Amino acid sequence: MIDPSTEALLRELSPAVLAILVRRGADFATAEDAVQEALLAAIGAWADDLPRDPKGWLVTVAWRKFLDLARADTARRSREERLIAEPPPGPAETRDDTLELYLRCTHPALTPASAVALTLRAVGGLTTRQIAAAYLVPEATMAQRISRAKRTVADLRFDQPGNVRTVLTTLYLVFNEGYTGDVDLAAEAIRLTRELAVLSPDPEVSGLLSLMLLHHARRDARTAADGRLIPLAEQDRGLWRRELIVEGIDLLQDALTRDRLGPYQAQAAIAALHADAPSTAETDWVQIVEWYDELLRLTESPVVRLNRAVAVGEADGALAGLAALAEVEDSVPRRTAVAAYLHEKSGDLSLAASLYADAARHASNAAERDHLTRQAARLNQLLRES
Repeated sequence: MIDPSTEALLRELSPAVLAILVRRGADFATAEDAVQEALLAAIGAWADDLPRDPKGWLVTVAWRKFLDLARADTARRSREERLIAEPPPGPAETRDDTLELYLRCTHPALTPASAVALTLRAVGGLTTRQIAAAYLVPEATMAQRISRAKRTVADLRFDQPGNVRTVLTTLYLVFNEGYTGDVDLAAEAIRLTRELAVLSPDPEVSGLLSLMLLHHARRDARTAADGRLIPLAEQDRGLWRRELIVEGIDLLQDALTRDRLGPYQAQAAIAALHADAPSTAETDWVQIVEWYDELLRLTESPVVRLNRAVAVGEADGALAGLAALAEVEDSVPRRTAVAAYLHEKSGDLSLAASLYADAARHASNAAERDHLTRQAARLNQLLRES
C-alpha cells in the first residue's frame, strides 16, 4: 500500500506536472496519460525513499513517457517532429500553470458533466475509479466520458481557454454532489477552490470558497443518524463547525471590500446571516431578503426567486411570502414544497398537507421524498386530532 503522505504529495504535484507537459507542446490527452504512467512509476520507485526533487522526477519521467506514447502513434509523427528536446536534468520548473489547467478543463466546448470529470481527474488527481464511484456510474462509463473530454480539448491552445467564472461553476457542481463512494466531493471541491483562490484575484473565487465553507459547516447537523433530513429550523446549531463559519465570513468580508459583487458573494452573504443567527426566529430575514434582491439583479434565477419567497415569508409573514411565490413559475423545482410550507405558516393545514404529498411524489431523491411525506403525515395527524 502507498503511504498516505506520498499519495497526497502525488495528487498535489500531478496537476502542475500535467500543465508543464502541455506548455512544452504535448497534446492534452497524451500528456494526461503520460502523467498517470509517471504516477504509477512513482508509487513503486518512491516506496522506500522520496527523490530529492519529487516534482522534477515526475516531470522527467512523464516527459519520457509522453515521448514514448507520441512515437508509438504514427498519426502524431508530424507533431513529434515539432517537440522540443528532452530538457536536461535539474530542478523542476517553478512556474505554476495550474490556473491554465483549470481553464482548459472547463473550456466551453465541454459539457458540464465532462468538465467536472476532467477537472477531478486532471486537477484533482483522482483516479477514474474514484470519480466513477463518487458519481455512482460504472468505471467504464466514466472512462469513456473522460476520454471524450480529453479528445475535445486535445488541440485547444492555452490562449483559447475558458474563464474563471466557468471554473467556479464547475467547482460548485462538484460541491453540490456532496459525498458518495470513497471520495468526499464536497471536501474535494473546497480543496480545489482553496488552490484556485491562491492563483486568481477574482473576488468571486473567495465568494465561492466562503459559500462552500459556510454550507459545509452545517453538514453534520443536516441529517439524522437514520439519514432523515433535518430542516434548518430544527438543526442543532451546536453541531455547526464554528471554525469554518469564521473562515467563511472572513473570506466574504475580504471579497466584499474589493467592490466587485458577484452571485457567489451574494449567496455567501445569505449563508453568513444564517450561520450567525442563534435560531431561525432570530435570523435577520429582512437583510436576507435584501441580499436576495441583489442576487436577483445579478442572475434573474427562478431558483433565487423561489428562495426569496421563503425569506419574504419569514420577514413579512406567510401571505407576503405567497404573494412573492406567485411570481415563480410552477415548473421550478421545489416550488410545491415551498407553497406547502407557506400555506402551513398561514394556517391552511389541509391545503399544506395536500401540497406536501404532491411535492413528495415529485421529489428528486429519497431523503427529500421521505421528509416531505413525513410533513404531510404530520399535518394530516393534526387535522384528524382537531
